[in-house]
Amino acid sequence: MLTKSAAKKFFIIGTVVCSGCFVLLTVDTISRVPKQTNADKITPQVIHGKDLWDHNNCMGCHTIMGEGAYYAPELTKVYERRGEVFIKSMLKDPASMYPGQRKMQQYNFTDEEINSLVAFLKWVGEVDLNGFPAKPDLGPAAAKAATTTLSQIPTPTRPAVYDQVCVACHTLQGQGGVVGPALDGVGTRRAHDYLVSWLRDPLAVKADSKMPKLPLTDEQIQELASFLSSQK
Repeated sequence: MLTKSAAKKFFIIGTVVCSGCFVLLTVDTISRVPKQTNADKITPQVIHGKDLWDHNNCMGCHTIMGEGAYYAPELTKVYERRGEVFIKSMLKDPASMYPGQRKMQQYNFTDEEINSLVAFLKWVGEVDLNGFPAKPDLGPAAAKAATTTLSQIPTPTRPAVYDQVCVACHTLQGQGGVVGPALDGVGTRRAHDYLVSWLRDPLAVKADSKMPKLPLTDEQIQELASFLSSQK
């Protein structure tokens, strides 16, 4: 049993040691912040995007870095998952991306504001969050169901923009969304030049098309047309 003086000494030494550890850990954490947050990449455009995110109460529906609501998709890694084209299209005209389904409000962002929000979401996705959010575990049931996956589709190699944009609305070999028609055999039904024209401006080809005009580059259009032409 400790004497009164020994207990006092134990308390003082313990307090000093624990306080020292706390200070050292705090200094270490703060020193890691600039590198882990990519502080050097926080441009005026990123700051503008963060300001738009806050002022439009995007966290009222979405979550980033573990903070926000769960009414709409989690967006910490949305740039990696969906890419610039999809994000810009969604911000430009949410209703056209998921006609009759999505309930995202039309904010009427300008092109400059959209670019700033994309820059902000790109920066968020590159922040080192020590593994958060975790990659989804689809489990054995999903693995069994996906006996034929998108990764098994024949050459040419599936463009990244297909996984980011097209798969949200279209199905190919059982994988993808159901908003638009399935793309199995599209290369048999449609010629390469038709696909190029369609991807460039769907409404110019079919005035009542539900597919929006996507901000695709000529290179992306050619990649997608070549890939879709191979699906026969």
